Amino acid sequence: MKRVVVTGVGAVTPVGLDAPSTWAAMLEGQSGVGKLTLFDASEYPVQIAGEVKGFDATGRIEPKELRRMDRYAQLGVVAAQEAFNDAGLTKNGLLDEVGVVFGSAAGGLGVLLEQQRILQERGLRRVSPTFIQNMLTDTASGHIAIALGLRGPNMAVVSACATGSGAVGEAFETIRRGDADAVVTGGAEACLVPVVYAGFCAMRALAQHQDPTQASRPFDRDRNGFVISEGAGALLLEELEHARRRNARIYAEVIGYGSSNDAFDMAAPAEGDGAFLTMRRALRKAGIEPERIDYINAHGTGTPLNDKFETDAIHRVFGKHAERLAVSSTKSMTGHMMGASGAVEAVVCALTIRDQVIAPTINLHTKDPECDLDYVPGEARHANVGVALSNSFGLGGHNASVILSRYQATV
Repeated sequence: MKRVVVTGVGAVTPVGLDAPSTWAAMLEGQSGVGKLTLFDASEYPVQIAGEVKGFDATGRIEPKELRRMDRYAQLGVVAAQEAFNDAGLTKNGLLDEVGVVFGSAAGGLGVLLEQQRILQERGLRRVSPTFIQNMLTDTASGHIAIALGLRGPNMAVVSACATGSGAVGEAFETIRRGDADAVVTGGAEACLVPVVYAGFCAMRALAQHQDPTQASRPFDRDRNGFVISEGAGALLLEELEHARRRNARIYAEVIGYGSSNDAFDMAAPAEGDGAFLTMRRALRKAGIEPERIDYINAHGTGTPLNDKFETDAIHRVFGKHAERLAVSSTKSMTGHMMGASGAVEAVVCALTIRDQVIAPTINLHTKDPECDLDYVPGEARHANVGVALSNSFGLGGHNASVILSRYQATV
């Protein structure tokens, strides 16, 4: 099987408009969570979100396409462009052997709601003829291919909050089996719209706190839910020999991927059974023992059950080694970007390996006896990280884990 490396990264998040600023903010322990401003939430029981402030795709997306494109696709295209450029690739005609594997949990909700409003207020003849193609969950993967001229394998991944990690994993497999030289992969989400926010309020899943910056508190005893956010993450994955031939800079190597389903409930986690399976499968695919893992970027949403069950699953997979693991949740700073989270967190793992520093879990003030791992509380930590694992678990019971390692020319 072919080896797969990370040669480019991109991110647009509540803490930064690109990957370098996102990473710098995380290492400073900055929160991107604040009062919801994208719509009037004054009558909602919760009014907290992680918005991408100051985002403007003007000049980076063709004006005609920009007017039609949902915000989620705009975020995805900009992150993908960053990863593509960061890898040192250039759009020189059409690239037949470079693909796209990109996902979203919800797709073009903004476009959908706007066209529904037009239908109700102005009639069916005023609905846009470009509505359907800009509402679907494959919109971002299509726009990315068009923007960058990529004619390789192309697919959209949809697995709720596991989407981003699933996309990275499927891109890894695509290159590994020889179907593409490189793949732009990741996830994007822009679901901060009234009906979705109302739905999460109805589920009583959202975090509440007087200070929005402290609302997302994974693994803390007083955690009470997650913060819904928007954003995008992207990576350029490349077959190793292809990267070597062009002297590409290598952030890390992708060595493992696992996925599973809880087969239990559409919303409630299954006491970590699915999480256990997906981590075990990722380790098996990587061909390494659990003791090789140095760092886990946890799913760590801040809900009472998720954090406990993820902790339990880590104990089951890693045994005594769990006590030596560094585990952090960067959702404590970004909030939960849904289908984008796993992609951003894969970027985080690549940068962790490059810089040998671990981003913290902020807002972890009171220990929970049921969450007893080293969650890197409060401050970033320099550490020897040779191998990192990223977890993502989603509604519908979807689970995905991706493993990245420090690149070594010979294995």
